[in-house]
Amino acid sequence: MSSPARIYAVGVGPGDPELLTRKAERIIRNARVICAPTGAADAASYALSIVRELVDPARQEIISQTFPMMKKGPELESAWEEAASQVVERVDRGEDVVFITIGDPLLYSTFLYIHRIIRSRRPDIPIEIVPGISSITAAAAAAGLPLGMAGERIAILPATYEDYELRKTLREFDTVVLMKVSRVFDRIYAVLQELGLADRGVFVRRVGSGQEEVVFDLSSLLGRELDYLSMLIIRK
Repeated sequence: MSSPARIYAVGVGPGDPELLTRKAERIIRNARVICAPTGAADAASYALSIVRELVDPARQEIISQTFPMMKKGPELESAWEEAASQVVERVDRGEDVVFITIGDPLLYSTFLYIHRIIRSRRPDIPIEIVPGISSITAAAAAAGLPLGMAGERIAILPATYEDYELRKTLREFDTVVLMKVSRVFDRIYAVLQELGLADRGVFVRRVGSGQEEVVFDLSSLLGRELDYLSMLIIRK
């Protein structure tokens, strides 16, 4: 008796195809349907670009799913609902569906919103999570920067946190990873200066890709238009 169709959430890593796990490669190659998230209808999927050599459009259905770049709103909710419906429809036809996501599926991943919807409405559908190398660990490796030693504490948070919470976190933790810093970098830098930490950080963008950039002189980034796929690691 064959196994029921299922959903695979597969982390494809931060950008370097060689950082894919062997399990991720096997599942992607064998998939009948691959869902690839993108931030705009006319934009290419970064996750799909990482695994392009593993995909065969003649044999596999590639579904581009658009998730608008916004925190909340009816348009975003509608995108999640539509994406979940597309996945469920294929599973009900007996087809395994692979949802690829950059980094790891359980760390600030688009898949988490789809996971929530499907789990609440169709708990009968098996979902398997395949972890991937996160941009955080890849960025630390690119910068040669330890994330934590012995009893040190690490915090990971979106850079859009209000200044009070950001200051509190920077004071209380030994290493702080700030995600999605592109739009608020100048404000964050001012907080780092205030706390005497401006020379304790490293900026990393597009880690693992041909556009990778590692910057220790944070002041050189002031006033620049920065890449969405970028982060700051501050180690005291």
